[in-house]
Amino acid sequence: MNEQRDPHVPHVSASRMDRRRFLRLAGVAGAAVSSPGLLAACQSGSSGGRLPRAIKIGYVSPETGPLARFGEADAFVIGAIRKYFGQHGVTVAGKRHGVEIILKDSQSTDQQAASVANELIVNDRVDLMLVSSTPDTTNPVSDACEANRVPCISTVAPWQSWFIGRGGKAGQTSFKWTYHFFWGLEDLISVYTDMWSRVSTNKVVGALWPNDPDGNAFADPKVGFPPAIQPQGYSVVDPGRYQDLATDYSAQIARYKAGGAEILTGVPLPPDFTAFWKQARQHGYTPRIATVAKALLFPSSVTALGDIANNLGTEVWWTPSHPYSSSMTGQTSRQLANAYTANIGKQWTQPIGFAHALFEVANATLSRAKGLDAASIAASIASLKLDTIVGPLDWSGGPVPNVAKTPLVGGQWRQGNFTSVYPFDLVIVSNKDHPNISSGGSMQPL
Repeated sequence: MNEQRDPHVPHVSASRMDRRRFLRLAGVAGAAVSSPGLLAACQSGSSGGRLPRAIKIGYVSPETGPLARFGEADAFVIGAIRKYFGQHGVTVAGKRHGVEIILKDSQSTDQQAASVANELIVNDRVDLMLVSSTPDTTNPVSDACEANRVPCISTVAPWQSWFIGRGGKAGQTSFKWTYHFFWGLEDLISVYTDMWSRVSTNKVVGALWPNDPDGNAFADPKVGFPPAIQPQGYSVVDPGRYQDLATDYSAQIARYKAGGAEILTGVPLPPDFTAFWKQARQHGYTPRIATVAKALLFPSSVTALGDIANNLGTEVWWTPSHPYSSSMTGQTSRQLANAYTANIGKQWTQPIGFAHALFEVANATLSRAKGLDAASIAASIASLKLDTIVGPLDWSGGPVPNVAKTPLVGGQWRQGNFTSVYPFDLVIVSNKDHPNISSGGSMQPL
């Protein structure tokens, strides 16, 4: 008799598959028995005396390496989500299941991200993949899932970097198994130009764009910054792409000074901007405005710069003051941020909200799926509309297929006053596109 092949797992021999299925069922039984909620459900007769198998969710993010600050809240978020699933499980097509979350570290490299994604697909046989934090991680994981027909949800990468960076083409469905939520370059450009308009400058912009998926997307002559800001009267001083983790930025600084760039923008890695900004001050480059993506998202990055970080600007995806709540736990943004500080003892950081939202989307996707087969899970994502702790998501109305957008505002890091317990606080100064997100101050020059 021919063996039925699981469509989202690469083919293996019948003997190997039989052994793997046996071990998997044995492991799942043990995991399911340890869940009090599921045990009670079985005792009630809802599953005919047999425990439903646990649903496996893979989660990939940079826990170490130069992007590690993106993953520093993951342990807190996943700990809380595991507790939630341990109490509630998730009901799929009328059957209540336990949930096993398997965390893998991308080590901040695309090669390792692809490697651990394949481990989760082939060895762990996950039902659903979640991945976060920059296209260096999201893209190779999404590609592995697309190739193996495993449903995948990603976030924390501009949608152009994820969609176009993976070969997606607007106007047609390019991906069947992989889905994304985040803001896009059009949102970032709108926020940054609004911030620039509030300070008097010569409208000359110095571009610090690296040779990586984000940098190439930001510099793109068709969809990036240059074609969007030049019609508004801005000119760009672009020294060209530099390699991530460079140590000498004297060439870029010389070009900005020669070109009179009073505005600085870019999308460097956190350690790269720290090195650049210190060298810029040493070489006498002092722009009036700096709005820098990625590197200035984290309080630890800003604190490392000391006084020269005051009024540095960045995009703001999520804060404790965002007017949204979790569809899973009911927590407000403020309550989630406060729980992080109480448990970890650190200042809140933006990825907290998006790590939590990934599991909100996973929970809603599974709850409305018609079954645990890959096609049913993917179909559930494709039509999902959900109010989350990072805002409303709608995959049926994205800018391109497979993408749902999130709101974006702009902020500046201000040195804390006597009422603050932290050296710097992130203050929202631009909310014209989303006035429901409260502003905390006005734009100030460096």
